[in-house]
Amino acid sequence: MIHTTRKTLRTLAMAPALAAIALLPACFDDDDDDMVVAPTPTPTMSPTPSPTPTQASFDVTPCLQQEIPGTGGFTVADAVVPDTLTLNLAAAAGFPNGRQPADPVVDATLAVIFLDLSVHSPFTLANLPLNPPSNDVSFRDDFPFLAPPQGSPPLASSGGSNFSFRDDPPGTYVRVDRMGMPAVATVLIGSDQKIAYNDARPQDDVTGQFVPELTEQLTGLTNALADDLTAAGLTPCATAS
Repeated sequence: MIHTTRKTLRTLAMAPALAAIALLPACFDDDDDDMVVAPTPTPTMSPTPSPTPTQASFDVTPCLQQEIPGTGGFTVADAVVPDTLTLNLAAAAGFPNGRQPADPVVDATLAVIFLDLSVHSPFTLANLPLNPPSNDVSFRDDFPFLAPPQGSPPLASSGGSNFSFRDDPPGTYVRVDRMGMPAVATVLIGSDQKIAYNDARPQDDVTGQFVPELTEQLTGLTNALADDLTAAGLTPCATAS
């Protein structure tokens, strides 16, 4: 039997480490070629980004030239230049021939300027289940046709006695918005032109002063919305250019 002391076991266990330390001077002598150089890591390549899809550009001339059904040949351009609400007594009443209280005028205007009216009705957007189906209070059958006032003040039970009508002469008022055709001043006139447009008159419209602005804004909106309209199963009136 071989008797081994704890000191002997500790020395044997440390032998590999001592041998490794003894070899270090040989690795680092006076020669530069003995230097150990770590390999240069290979840079991680980033994935090539996908190219941005080219947005289609549209010609909105067909939108401006299409006729609005039920107006006797009235085109969209006729409806917005000049920006007035017209009334043809020989045609059926209702927007865009006049305006009734329940007419969804903004939805109809947007449909007229964006959709192909040979495929869709001017009330296509109005018929989508997004808006309330009717006014919360029924309209009257006679003048003033609007529903009785609500809220406080005045209350409906007051019969309108709380109203105080101003009788200032017309010259004391300032036009702040033009609403001949709804959504035209809001949608088709850019922010930098709104003051000039609201200060102008229908006579200025006839000269074509704002036609370039109307066309530019409609083109930009169509370029942005045409794919969404198509995805929703609607046919835009503009054509790809």
